[in-house]
Amino acid sequence: MTWWEELLDLGGLLLLLVVVYGVCLMVRRRVIARHGGTFELSYRVRATRPGRGWLLGVGRYSGSTLEWFRVFSLAPAPKRTWERTGLIYLTSRAPQGGEALALYPDHLVVECRTPQGEVVELAMGPQSLIGFQAWLESRNPGTDWSR
Repeated sequence: MTWWEELLDLGGLLLLLVVVYGVCLMVRRRVIARHGGTFELSYRVRATRPGRGWLLGVGRYSGSTLEWFRVFSLAPAPKRTWERTGLIYLTSRAPQGGEALALYPDHLVVECRTPQGEVVELAMGPQSLIGFQAWLESRNPGTDWSR
């Protein structure tokens, strides 16, 4: 076999791997969404530099837990989870500077705080924000609302 035939075989193999990866991503997304309650949700993993550190993902409500899955990962388990009682809504704002390029179009940046004082930054669409706020407010009866 000549070198260009081997190169062509290698190119075909790489193309096949990309197609298989894409199909696996679609199947994973369907599995995550099969129980409903999913929406586009970005999470800021690092806030050291302004406008940087955002990862695109999918959010899913599972009872009193918000689960976050990375978009381009094949892992079946969520990468991060937050308990409803562990998030306190602070504010929302429009993306600033480079954030507008890193996030989905029309998404808002939402800042929440945990009881430990950690600030969690999420980005979601306006309709998802309404659902998120309703989910946070629908705590069980007897919940300490001062937190």
